[in-house]
Amino acid sequence: MLYDLTDEQRMLQETVRRIAKEQIEPGAAERDAKAEFPWDVVQVFRDNGLFACDFKEAYGGAEMGVLALCLAVEEVAKVCAGSSLVLLVHELGSMPILLGGSHEQKERWLPGLAAGEKLVAFGLTEPGAGSDVGGIRTRAIKKGDKYIINGTKQFISHADVADYICVACVTDPEAKPHKGGLSIIVVEKGTPGLSIGKHEDKLGIRASSTCEVILEDCEVPAANLLGSEGDGFHILMKTLDFTRPCVASQAVGIAQGALDVAVAYARERQQFGQAIITFQGLNWMLADMDTQVEAARQLVYKTCSVFEDVPKDLSKVPREAIRLSAMSKLFAAETAMKVTTDAVQILGGYGYVKEYPVERMMRDAKITQIYEGTSQIQKVVIASCL
Repeated sequence: MLYDLTDEQRMLQETVRRIAKEQIEPGAAERDAKAEFPWDVVQVFRDNGLFACDFKEAYGGAEMGVLALCLAVEEVAKVCAGSSLVLLVHELGSMPILLGGSHEQKERWLPGLAAGEKLVAFGLTEPGAGSDVGGIRTRAIKKGDKYIINGTKQFISHADVADYICVACVTDPEAKPHKGGLSIIVVEKGTPGLSIGKHEDKLGIRASSTCEVILEDCEVPAANLLGSEGDGFHILMKTLDFTRPCVASQAVGIAQGALDVAVAYARERQQFGQAIITFQGLNWMLADMDTQVEAARQLVYKTCSVFEDVPKDLSKVPREAIRLSAMSKLFAAETAMKVTTDAVQILGGYGYVKEYPVERMMRDAKITQIYEGTSQIQKVVIASCL
């Protein structure tokens, strides 16, 4: 399978790289310190049409595909992982609509999302349901032309700023989740009964807001159901298959950013009368880091090339695509954690202080091993494909 970048993709990559260096990197440390949602970055993405990457032209998108989106995420993550999450969460939240939405629903919601005028979140995780989707307790009961939703979601990225939240809920408590018990319903901002609870104080990706979502007798039009009742498990599993490569590209970006800082520092730092990059112990570390990052990148790009041929509907995802999606996320996340830790080691004491960005990158890298399926869950998925 060929996945060499097209001229259009290279142009996008170079453009986002310049935007990231000029407009996003200068404020990265401040965003991390303030732990506030980066509306300035949202505006940069709007101005440059980056939200539109993976949306069809019919709905106002650029229709460049998932690889183009991953290229953008990677370039932004090199300088500010929290800012890259704006694009990543937008794709995650939009994907259930892209997969399960009717034509009327897509015409209603997607143009605003493609333009970045509207933001979206994905309400899956609960206090008792993380890796185990079967633990979802949020309940939706249909009454006439409405659903009444009750439940609590936890660790929901950008829920406080989202105009729409795609909420996974139980519509048939008698059925198992993967046998028709779950559904996805779009809850719009301002809906009575919808409120935001605790804001998490996180280790990393601090520029990205992470919140508790509370649904108390939340009345939502039945027309906001995606697909049919019982389609929820299939929609959310396919959503994760499509979006895990985006997390992997974020991990690659974080790792590359840390490697770049480590190389630049090792060239300049003098010890025992010479640059530390000349010492075999350190240049072998850098060689390993470079190899791991490139291997992760190639796995992500190949995965994206496979998903270009997977339709965004409720059809079955090919086993090879599922396998590669999990592999890319697993390998890139593990690489990001190792490379950022090694970067801190190469900078020594300077790596441990906030004057240099590698300590932030190490903190940011950890979440890539956790969200959208832990590294351990990815191994379960990969093994199930053998």
